[in-house]
Amino acid sequence: MKLETLIQDFTRRFGDEGGILTFFAPGRVNLIGEHTDYNGGHVFPCALSFGTYAIARKRKDTKIQLFSKNFEDFGQIETDINHIIYDPAYDWANYPIGMVKTFKDAGYTVASGFDVLYYGNIPNGAGLSSSASIELVTSVLLKSLFDLDIEMMEMVQLSQKAENQFVGVNCGIMDQFASGMGKKDHAMLLDTNTLKYEYVPIKAEGITIVIANTNKRRSLAGSKYNERRSECENALKALQKELAISSLGDLTEERFDAHKHLIESEIEQKRAKHAVYENQRTLKAVKALNAGDIQLFGKLMNASHISLRDDYEVTGIELDTLVEAAWANGAIGSRMTGAGFGGCTVSLVHQDQVENFIEKVGRAYEEKIGYKAEFYVVAIGDGARQL
Repeated sequence: MKLETLIQDFTRRFGDEGGILTFFAPGRVNLIGEHTDYNGGHVFPCALSFGTYAIARKRKDTKIQLFSKNFEDFGQIETDINHIIYDPAYDWANYPIGMVKTFKDAGYTVASGFDVLYYGNIPNGAGLSSSASIELVTSVLLKSLFDLDIEMMEMVQLSQKAENQFVGVNCGIMDQFASGMGKKDHAMLLDTNTLKYEYVPIKAEGITIVIANTNKRRSLAGSKYNERRSECENALKALQKELAISSLGDLTEERFDAHKHLIESEIEQKRAKHAVYENQRTLKAVKALNAGDIQLFGKLMNASHISLRDDYEVTGIELDTLVEAAWANGAIGSRMTGAGFGGCTVSLVHQDQVENFIEKVGRAYEEKIGYKAEFYVVAIGDGARQL
């Protein structure tokens, strides 16, 4: 959808008094490093060229009016800057409303109300961070509308806080970080423990990123995400009886294997093993990429999926079917991405094989699952910004 069309939609809904500003924040895909971000490990996401657009204008009163072209059935949602509460009836709008509250709680002055029209071209429920994208686009519009002196990294942290404390989803920081800090043609190696990061160019010539959507909807809040998180916390507590560590990300594979007997629950031991091994895999993968070894990077992606399937148990038949079909049809590497239980896979594919790859993987998936997957050939874009 064109920006001009969105501006026209905004003026039809909210009037044409001028002062309209436009903003964008991308979705993300994580190339490797899954379920490590809340375990103090490393992640390796990149921002995508699709995301959430916001058309906004300040008001003279204290009213906030929100409308999403993705959720037109909910109509226009209204609240007031002096009366911000979580309300299940607000549904999607709790994300931007939570951002206003979190900014205000952090001491930033939101001096008046405002009108916003949102439109996202991220497939909703696909696990490509539509929620982080709406949080970050709201952050940049608040910064601009109210001339706030706030850095992007703080907006990233406030966005995570809003999702954790206002919406009630216990997510790590990766999604917000990728949406806010993205850089064209680069992925980002982020140490979630220290928030130190580095940009790594994705310069593999003739290689394309293909995302495949299972079209099985997954709700993060309602999934087993929080359960996995607490299993890892229990495992960490067990290890801390003998080890001076602050997170599972502090451990090498060898150190974990030498002390895993401290974790009495077999399930919790498997969860912790994934967190430790996946963190190390992510570091090895970035090293491989920097050395130009795309084949090794692909092998580590494959190993990541196997660990998510067997040790972390967050894949399911739809994701496994897509990944196995990708492995059988020429992918350099393929794995599930996001929280799991549906959502998407990410594959590295030779450019000249993309059409053939999509056709064959799509057919294999539909034959086994009974409905179609969707495929997106994606570009790596910049982070949240005013347009």
